[in-house]
Order: sequence, then C-alpha cells, then structure tokens
Amino acid sequence: MTRPVLLVVDDDPQVLAAVRRDLRGRYREHYTIVSAGSGQEAVATIGELKSRGDQLAMVISDQRMPGMRGHEVLAKSRDAYPLARRVLLTAYSDIDAAVKAINEAHLDHYLSKPWDPPEECLFPVIDDLLDSWQAEYLPEAQGLRLIGHQWSPRSHAVKDFLVSSLIPYRWLDVDRDPESRPLLQAAGVEPGDLPALVFEDGSVLRSPEPRQVAERLGRSLSARFDVYDLVIVGAGPAGLAAAVYGASEGLRTLLLDRHAPGGQAGSSARIENYLGFPSGISGSDLTRRALAQAQRLGAEFLAPLEVTSVALDAGYKHLALADDRELVTRTLLAATGMIYREHPATGVAEHTGAGVYYGAATAEAPAFAGRRVLVIGGGNSAGQGAMHLARYASDVQIVVRRESLRDTMSRYLIEQIEKTPNIRLRQRTEVVQVEGDGRVERVGLRSLNDGVCREEEADALFVFIGTRPWSEWLPPGVLRNAAGFVLTGRDLIAHDAYARTWKEAREPLPLETSVPGVFAAGDVRAGAMNRVASAVGEGSMVVRLAHEYLALI
Repeated sequence: MTRPVLLVVDDDPQVLAAVRRDLRGRYREHYTIVSAGSGQEAVATIGELKSRGDQLAMVISDQRMPGMRGHEVLAKSRDAYPLARRVLLTAYSDIDAAVKAINEAHLDHYLSKPWDPPEECLFPVIDDLLDSWQAEYLPEAQGLRLIGHQWSPRSHAVKDFLVSSLIPYRWLDVDRDPESRPLLQAAGVEPGDLPALVFEDGSVLRSPEPRQVAERLGRSLSARFDVYDLVIVGAGPAGLAAAVYGASEGLRTLLLDRHAPGGQAGSSARIENYLGFPSGISGSDLTRRALAQAQRLGAEFLAPLEVTSVALDAGYKHLALADDRELVTRTLLAATGMIYREHPATGVAEHTGAGVYYGAATAEAPAFAGRRVLVIGGGNSAGQGAMHLARYASDVQIVVRRESLRDTMSRYLIEQIEKTPNIRLRQRTEVVQVEGDGRVERVGLRSLNDGVCREEEADALFVFIGTRPWSEWLPPGVLRNAAGFVLTGRDLIAHDAYARTWKEAREPLPLETSVPGVFAAGDVRAGAMNRVASAVGEGSMVVRLAHEYLALI
C-alpha cells in the first residue's frame, strides 16, 4: 500500500460497515481503509502492515469485543506504530474503559456511539488527529535527513531546533546508520562538514546554524511593518496566547522567539492536566495548534530572532535585535520564561551536547534506545521527560536531592512513574562528576545521607533543574526581585525603587511592569504559578490590558 492506513476494528458487522462507509466517503483519496472483525484479527493485520513496511496512521477500535478488549488492541498497536493515533469507540456506560485506555494505551480520543451526524461528531475528531499525525510522520525515503555524530554538540543543536520548530526530519547517525554514507558521498559532504542537512531535492546545508536552516526552509525573519501595536518576546504558552488574542482583537501583533515556539512546555512529551484534553496533549502538539491559530488570525511569527535590549522613546519601545536590526512597538510583552542554569558538577560543561542535555528529552530520546540514562530534577518537566525517555531507554533513573517527589511533582506523574518498571527514583542523591572520552560514559553519584560517592556507568544525563528567569534583555527601568523575576501590577508598589521609577498619575495595570506599556506574563513574572494554564491565562489578559494602555496614550 502506498497510502497510509486507517484500521477499523469491531466485532459487530453493522457498526463495522457503518464506520468503514463513513471513513471511505471522507478519506479514501488519501488513506486506505482496512477493517478487522476482532481484536486478534486486528493484531495480525497490524503485524502484516508492519512486515510490508506500510504506514498505520490510525486505529479505531470498539471496546466491547470478546477475546480481546479494544483498549488491549490499542495498547498492542503502540508497540509497532508508536506514532499512530488511537481512538476507542465506547458506549455511554464505558467511560471507565476509556479512562483505562488513556492510561494504558495512551489513547488519543474516545467516541461515544452513535456518532451521527459524522460531519459534526466524527470527522472533526478524525481530521484533527490525522493533522497531528501528519505533523510528526515522515516517510522513510522523503523529507529532511540530518546526518551527523550522536555525540556532537553541533548535531544536537540542529536536532533540538528542528524538533522545537515542529519540523519533521530523520536523524541518521553516521557511525551507526549504513544509509548515511551513500547520502554523504552523493552530496559530496566531507567528515569535517558534519552535521549535514539533506533536503528532499538533494541540496545540502553543511554544519548549519539554526538561522540558516530557518531561512533555507523559507521561513521569513523580516518583519512586515515598521511599527506594531504589540510585540511579544517569547513564544511559550503565555506568548502564544497573547498572539492569538492580540491578532483576533485587531492589534498589529508580532511574536518573536530566540529559539523556536513552545518554550519549555513545548518540549514536554505529554501534558496530562491541561483543561479540555482528557487524553493529555504533547507540548509540540499544543504548540502547533496555538501557532497555527495565531497565524491564521493574522499574527506574525519570527524565529530564531533574539532581542538583546530595549530603548524607550516617547512611549515607543525600540527593540534591538542580535542581527543589528530594530523593531518598534507601542506595547511590549515579555514572555521569555526561564532558562536552565548550568549544572555545577565536574565534567558537565565539557559533555554538554555530547550526553548532557538540558531538557531536550523529546529530541534525543530515540537515540538512547536500550541505554541507561539519568534524569536530574524532581519537577513536572523532569517527570514528563522521564516518562518519554522510558519509551526508549532500558533504564531511566530520576536523581533528586529530596526524600520524595511529593512536594515538587504532580500526583498523576508520580503515579505513572511508580507504574513504569524501567524508571527508578534515586532520592537524597546528587551528581558530582561526569566522565567519558568525547561522550558521557560514567557519573559520580553522592548520597546525601552518608556522603558516600559511587561511580556508575551511564549514557546520558537530562538536566531539568536550576531554572532562572530570562529577563536581562529588558530595559533597566523594569524592576525585578532579587532572583531576577519581573515585578508587575500592585507588587511594584512594595519595591523600594517604585516611587522614583513610576511617574504616571495612575497605578500600574495588572501584569504591567514599572515601564508603562511593557507587560510581563508567564514564568518570567514574579508570582507566576508555573503552570501552562496560568501562563495561557496571563497571556490572554495582557491583550485587554494593552488595549487599556493604548486608550490612555
């Protein structure tokens, strides 16, 4: 089969025929519709598809089948086709089964029968799931291919940019993938040119910077207008929400990010507690949806583009960019979030990008199939990273200085970690040393209970600790607390410098900084809740506040 497959499973011939009929009427031009009358037949069909090299885009399975329940079919499909979308057909009384499928089979959606009319109850769900599958799926012999050394920091930088930018690609390790050599020879790429990014038309970028990749992919890095109503710096959840609402409410809106959209939330393998997504949603999928929504409504997005400083002139904010250009806006939102601090252990700096990674679990996890990795940190991002790594690595160890994860991680994540057999918690422990010849091979671990140090083998460390706000680029007049978080609204009034800094006759608006017309939202702001939902709420609020400010000037 040359087209991706949609597999429908139901032991009721009438229901099976109805689903097949609806799907063929809508999707037969781009997908092949295959059916199975039992769970056992479905598993056999999946095996045949895999052996032929066919692609499975979606499995839609009824729950109440004899011999093998629907959630079991979906769980087995995940082993062969981890990217395939999984949908459970349930009766209204089967909600418990749907919840079980969410937890065990990583269910993407469940549909209650009947689904008439399909134009309202079936097709929108399938369309959305297929769009997200297409965003992740890349045919074996097509699209972008990145060739390099696994332990090259430069290769890691390009991988991280492509993943964060929601660009599908195939990674080929020149030391492990035989097909990489013919590609390099055909393109005339020398070993010193790696990493090499090979495009579908055969053209090559040798050892590229992220900016070169963006330009080669046709992504504009130039703003369309001379002056904007709202410029948003930082494309995490807060920035994306502000872009959606700013554009929808008629503000000339520009969204910038020095790296790629999504922020730290964008790298989360699965966000389980975001309202409206009972099956959870990956950070990349949430980012893709939000960015597409903002752009559809008229917001511009430019990345990678870094703001280095801001100058003020008669109410206008002049943003200096790292490439020596300038942008001008009437209101500005700082939504730059937080960045990871360097881990202080000996040897970490030398191995960064060569086995030591800050976040980046989504980008690097497949390369560590069957290997041993350590996750440093006890917050939600560390837990999500560990769960994603556990899909590939044979041994995942979470290293924390505390006695437990209860005070730093959401309960649902702790429960998932406890149920995952290849994840182990190393509490009251810290990493003190990293060693290896050009890559991470060993780590020194010290017990905080008795001070004893042990050297153990490891292939990688994923660091999720020590974040600090990225606020240095803001003008000096923006007041911050001792930790560097930006003060806003009534929190400014308690600061010693407020009286000599704030010269307006009014009080600062909520989320407004000590510089009129400059706002802050999300994790960069003092008092932020450090949750995706709260960041989205703050980003949305800023647009109304920006309107209020603009009405005053």
